[in-house]
Amino acid sequence: MIKLDRRAFIGGSATALGTLAFGAPTVLGQGKPRVVVIGGGAGGATAAKYIAKDASGIEVTLVEPAKQFITCFHSNLVLGGYKKMDAITHTYDRLASAYGIKLNHQAAVSIDRDRKQVKLADGSVLDYDRLVVSPGIDLKYDSVPGWGLAHEETMPHGWKAGRQTEVLKARLDAVPDGGVIVMIAPPNPYRCPPGPYERVSMMAHTLKAAGKSKAKIIILDPKDAFSKQGVFQEGWEKHYPGMVEWINAKIYDGIKSVDPKTNTVVTGFESYTNAALVNVIPAQMAGAIARDAGLANDSGFCPIDPASMKSAKDANIYVVGDACIPGDMPKSAFSANSQAKVAALMVRGELAKTPTFPARYTNTCWSLIETDDTIKVGGRYEAKDGKITAVETFVSKPGETAQVRKETSTENIGWYSGITADMFS
Repeated sequence: MIKLDRRAFIGGSATALGTLAFGAPTVLGQGKPRVVVIGGGAGGATAAKYIAKDASGIEVTLVEPAKQFITCFHSNLVLGGYKKMDAITHTYDRLASAYGIKLNHQAAVSIDRDRKQVKLADGSVLDYDRLVVSPGIDLKYDSVPGWGLAHEETMPHGWKAGRQTEVLKARLDAVPDGGVIVMIAPPNPYRCPPGPYERVSMMAHTLKAAGKSKAKIIILDPKDAFSKQGVFQEGWEKHYPGMVEWINAKIYDGIKSVDPKTNTVVTGFESYTNAALVNVIPAQMAGAIARDAGLANDSGFCPIDPASMKSAKDANIYVVGDACIPGDMPKSAFSANSQAKVAALMVRGELAKTPTFPARYTNTCWSLIETDDTIKVGGRYEAKDGKITAVETFVSKPGETAQVRKETSTENIGWYSGITADMFS
């Protein structure tokens, strides 16, 4: 199995990129080539940095309305009381000071693919030679009957970190002993496949730590199975006996409606009335900027060339992170970071004529079940058979020793330090 700490993550990233350190390249044309990156998350921030670094001779502008990035990854640890919000909050300052990236803190409202321009919220436009689109996901507010944007405070989703994390944490802390939490899990594909189930673990941990072991968490899942299911369920039985119940749609017969006023969830099997907390995680799609630009297909996500991360719809655009169709890769921060480095390599090759190498991708997703009990899943991937294809995979096994799980916990913390440093330092 892969073991990572902060230094190993950053060092391994450079190796995967062929180091991206080729000295100052010879840039084509008289003026600097222009790259605009939309979105400042794990995909966009990484792409901007790796395109701009090592005196690339490319002018890079990062378009991101927020001045701080709050990571959705590890936000579950805030729910569990292992981290505070400031520990998952980061700034973009070093990207400007260390790499010369131009930061434009406003929203991108449209892409004119013919003119190769991005229109911003203030009406100004940015010209580009290459565009990297990494807008993350949008929620399908109409995918759960009776629930929508207006109900985020009463039935929080928590699938975009920040205010929603704080709301969900406050609602969780207010659950009484004997109270019922209903989680409506999302259908595939969605951001962070193990995320809902790590969240359940962190909810159960918080309740148990507060002496509320009579509380119960009901997971209503449209899927027949979920990521790392065997080890999650083993962990729930070990640490939180009787507190977690997973029910798939074959049993509960679908969500018929929810009522945010009474915290009621009606299924084809039974109704859950006056729940202490309803956590609705709806279906998802690529961010609107990508869909509106015609970069998505009927799935709502964006097809790409697996050898480069280039959009299948436009040769001048790359799509990385949760918005793309990643083949066998999950939609995760690690995946977005890995995809962004491939895109950066290819953009530099096109605009600055630096060497390129065959695309190689990696991912690991860690999930904390209880203190010093972390599990993981991941793999290595290549462009093969028209998609990003897994060539090696691994997953934690039931019955692993306490020492193995503790070491995996250490990896998880080291990875977070490593990826955020890789994105923002």
